[in-house]
Amino acid sequence: MDPVPLRDEPLEEPLNVRDEPLEEPLKKTLGPATAKVLAEQLDLHTVGDLLHHYPRRYEERGQLTRLAELPLDEDVTVVAQVADARVHTFNGGRGKRLEITITDGSGRLQLVFFGRGVHKPHQELLPGSRAMFAGRVSVFNRKLQLAHPSYAKLGGGDDAVDVESWAGALIPIYPACKGMESWKIAKAVDAVLPRAQEAADPLPPALREGRGFVPLPEALLKVHRPRTKADVEDARARLKWDEAFVLQVALARRRFADAQLPAVARRPSPGGILDAFDARLPFTLTDGQRKVTGEIFDDLATEHPMHRLLQGEVGSGKTLVALRAMLAVVDAGGQTAMLAPTEVLAQQHHRSIVEMMGELAEGGMLGGADRATKVVLLTGSMGAAARRSALLDLVTGEAGIVIGTHALIEDKVRFHDLGLVVVDEQHRFGVEQRDALRSKGRQPPHLLVMTATPIPRTVAMTVFGDLETSVLDQLPAGRSPIASHVVPAQDKPHFLARAWERVREEVAKGHQAYVVCPRIGDDEDEKPKKKQPEDEAEKRPPLAVLDVAAQLAEGPLAGLRVEVLHGRMPPDDKDAVMRRFAAGEADVLVATTVIEVGVNVPNATAMVIMDADRFGVSQLHQLRGRVGRGSAPGLCLLVTEMPEAAPARARLGAVAATLDGFELSRIDLEQRREGDVLGQAQSGARSSLRMLAVIEDEEVIAAAREEAVRVVREDPGLERSPALRLALDALVDHEREQYLDKG
Repeated sequence: MDPVPLRDEPLEEPLNVRDEPLEEPLKKTLGPATAKVLAEQLDLHTVGDLLHHYPRRYEERGQLTRLAELPLDEDVTVVAQVADARVHTFNGGRGKRLEITITDGSGRLQLVFFGRGVHKPHQELLPGSRAMFAGRVSVFNRKLQLAHPSYAKLGGGDDAVDVESWAGALIPIYPACKGMESWKIAKAVDAVLPRAQEAADPLPPALREGRGFVPLPEALLKVHRPRTKADVEDARARLKWDEAFVLQVALARRRFADAQLPAVARRPSPGGILDAFDARLPFTLTDGQRKVTGEIFDDLATEHPMHRLLQGEVGSGKTLVALRAMLAVVDAGGQTAMLAPTEVLAQQHHRSIVEMMGELAEGGMLGGADRATKVVLLTGSMGAAARRSALLDLVTGEAGIVIGTHALIEDKVRFHDLGLVVVDEQHRFGVEQRDALRSKGRQPPHLLVMTATPIPRTVAMTVFGDLETSVLDQLPAGRSPIASHVVPAQDKPHFLARAWERVREEVAKGHQAYVVCPRIGDDEDEKPKKKQPEDEAEKRPPLAVLDVAAQLAEGPLAGLRVEVLHGRMPPDDKDAVMRRFAAGEADVLVATTVIEVGVNVPNATAMVIMDADRFGVSQLHQLRGRVGRGSAPGLCLLVTEMPEAAPARARLGAVAATLDGFELSRIDLEQRREGDVLGQAQSGARSSLRMLAVIEDEEVIAAAREEAVRVVREDPGLERSPALRLALDALVDHEREQYLDKG
């Protein structure tokens, strides 16, 4: 069938094509009504946007079949002549049904059309006319039939080539929306497809030819209108590569620009605070910690800023590695800042670092060691006097280490000589915040980003592609194993009763426990989240900390000291609760995910996660890492009311089955859409990845990264690749290329 251009109304003026033909608004080509639906429903605004809206899959019309050999329940394509056509009415004349009988000499077949769908075929499929028909064979009244088949009329001549090519064609099925079905999108694509010839090819010719890729216009043609499955493969291979390559070039340019910046080399001086600290440590570093420390110290010794991502399993000792890097910089005369995403975590880091350093954290104080420095805390909720004192210590250089929340980024905060910025839980911060803190140094300080969320290599290369990566995958000696079990509260209520008995048993042994809930429950502004499809089975809101704490204190945990912790408590109250729990003055802490990162209470051995199906896989793994931090084994119980067959139960089963965070993050990503994987992976991005699958396409991403590094090294300004520059502009707002935002 010839493509039918989609047009709501005639155009009044000739097209005014700019230098970038694919940037032309769709309303010029398709008319305002169609363009409005595409823009509002699918975020497609230009010819280029529509050309990059790829089919999700393809249906085959099926090879030509003789009417005598029709298989039931399969898609077939037949060529036949119309024998007769009749319209029947029903429902007192309100309903219409068109029945057409066709024959090819070997047999007969009935076609049926209903409702409004009868008019066009009734006018076009007249007795004696020949056509191709495609549809699924079904049975009605013991006769084979095709209901609402697609059809294409054939001319008088027996044009076998046309017949064969139409029958064997792959039908593209597009991601559609209300008011714009796949076939309408296909028509819209037909209207703009000739413009694909004008697409600027971002791949340098040598690279394209060297890797055997088809040119971009050909790839766009083949992805939208493939003749064979090989066409689809050619197109996908090329378009995936484009996405990976353009993104990697953007990241490589950022790395290249950062490498040109000057920085002060920070080498630890022998006999300084770092050596004094190492002498205090009651244990030796793991091989992994030594290796990663070597990588960090090598970077600190160079005269351009370090940009390193330190990822490690929960409890692998990242904080210790970061602290030794901070002390090395203090030795070299600089200051260091650690940025934490929450006040609870900032306070926790401050407390644990001061404890680890002992008198080395008491610089300028009576009893402080000779080589000591000051460790100060700076958060938004501090009193004015404490805040003034902290700011003074920073500007004079008295404080070698400052730990704080985003309050560190404020304009008022001045450093004497900022040498290193450590960002904890990077996924909570955008690059803008990271860079705002870095801009506080006289020269750009070194940067170490830490995350306890294990990130598969491909995602690290894609989302954190401007950072070099170090991985700590070895747990320190003395860390205990954690046993995890799913507790199906609905199917087996006695399992939940047993869970509370286990908590009592742990407390009886002198240990402590966490109970985690998805919600706080003290406020009507807690808007319920949109329901996930699998939540429909249970309409109740997620369990809340305040309700659960009250029920436990009066019921199964009566007599135990139960405390509550959540994000909306005043900071001093939160800190007081954490101190009491850390000191063993509370048995059970009922909390929200505020305890997810950084909370370290070695005596806590049990965790019960209520409504565990409401949390993501990686989040459950993070939470579980809060127990088993001492010498006693840890226990994590995942409570759910989901039925056994629900996908959420399979997710919980996966968490219970392995302690390998990298394996779990892989499972997590495989179960989510690609857009969720990258989050807002590109700030200002016009489109996220459409063809590239971050988990499956590891080889493509790795190869694209290598090529991107080579291209940027040879031509940093991309002067020799104007089309590649154009593609970068489309991917990222030009002025903000340095802010490839990290979801």
